[in-house]
Amino acid sequence: MLPYEKYLGEVLIDEATLQKRIAELGRQISTDYADCDDLLLICILKGGIMFLVDLTRHITVPHEIDFLAVSSYGRGARSSSGHVRIDMDLTSEVQDRHVLLVEDIIDSGHTLRFVLDVLEARRPASLKLVTLLNKPRRREVYIPIDYVGFEIDDKFVFGYGLDLDEKFRNLPFIGVAKLDSSL
Repeated sequence: MLPYEKYLGEVLIDEATLQKRIAELGRQISTDYADCDDLLLICILKGGIMFLVDLTRHITVPHEIDFLAVSSYGRGARSSSGHVRIDMDLTSEVQDRHVLLVEDIIDSGHTLRFVLDVLEARRPASLKLVTLLNKPRRREVYIPIDYVGFEIDDKFVFGYGLDLDEKFRNLPFIGVAKLDSSL
């Protein structure tokens, strides 16, 4: 048995399906930004890193990448309270740039709403959002999403950048955690 298998209830999205959809997103983004020469992809750490790496390989327009680390705190480790702070800020200027925010999963929307507000205050030329996973049933605040990889039900998922208590981000698929398992 592999170390993650005792925590895995099911494979929700297999590697081939993930990679096919990410390639499609990359083509769409490339088409939409075909006339852009200053695209900045901002990845929210840590969960978005695997998605960013694969997505950027499929984006054919010139672009830069930067990283933003945020944390939310309040109700517990697996939910966001809306109290958010920036742990690591960007090194790039955002003003007058075309910005594409790269996110792993959108749940309640509190953390992402905070990030979008911070970035909008820095006056980018445009600000769009791509997320690998969207959980619309969990949304508590409105989030405009420009590109969605997959809409999923309200399940606790891990793998492909998403952690299970900071572990198993390296899995090439997205799995659903067993409800009765804990690390």
